[in-house]
Amino acid sequence: MKKILLSLMAALAVTPVMAESKSTSTRHERNYIVEGNKLYNEERYAEAEVAYRKALQENAMNEIAQFNLAASLLRQGSASGETQKEATNILQNLTRDAENIAIAEKAFYNLGNIAFNGQDYAKSIELYKNALRRNPDNDKARENLRLAQKRLEDQQNQDQNQDQNQDQNKDQDKKDQNKQDQNQDQNQNQDKNKDDKQDQQQQQQQPDQKQQNQPQQQQGGISQQNAEKILKAMENEENATRARVNAEKKKTGAPSRRPVTNPW
Repeated sequence: MKKILLSLMAALAVTPVMAESKSTSTRHERNYIVEGNKLYNEERYAEAEVAYRKALQENAMNEIAQFNLAASLLRQGSASGETQKEATNILQNLTRDAENIAIAEKAFYNLGNIAFNGQDYAKSIELYKNALRRNPDNDKARENLRLAQKRLEDQQNQDQNQDQNQDQNKDQDKKDQNKQDQNQDQNQNQDKNKDDKQDQQQQQQQPDQKQQNQPQQQQGGISQQNAEKILKAMENEENATRARVNAEKKKTGAPSRRPVTNPW
């Protein structure tokens, strides 16, 4: 735990570069850089920024003043502020254009710190490696490199577990949906069977319409219509017999009844 805390402190550390004594550097440049470094060490970063900008007004190509300005801006700015954006641009230019290898190394290192603090561990790893290529003895860069690699591994494992959980949730949702559809189909089939059974029971309870229209049969198995036909036939036969008897009487001369006269 202590080692991790020390590494995090190293990741946040930004140290200005001391002014160098060269013939190409004017006395005013050096004085402003020295003044800026003094203010920086007193944690008066905004005032240090002013001093470094004055040095750059004397010589805009001064790589030390550029790096120290970026350092003071990083100490002032938030993770997404304009000061950090300006500092990042300055450091990126130094990694590409700086003639001083030590300046380029420190620029890569601080860009690695920015990426690390933004949890872009893959990018910070490459930046720390570039710093070590220019100075293999940079122990802070090596320590931060190991920490960034560990953080990246943890991040990838977390993402993988999250993807697996999402896939499992999708599979479970699909199973639940299939089960719900199956239950719905079963319910529909049960409702259909229930309706068919009700229709069958209603058909059994209702008499056939043809049977309702037919006349009811009398006891003995003869219907009323057949009985009426039989009675009619018997009546016709009786009338025919009576007519035959009357005809025979007329032939034999039997006296017919006369009406009774009125008395005298």
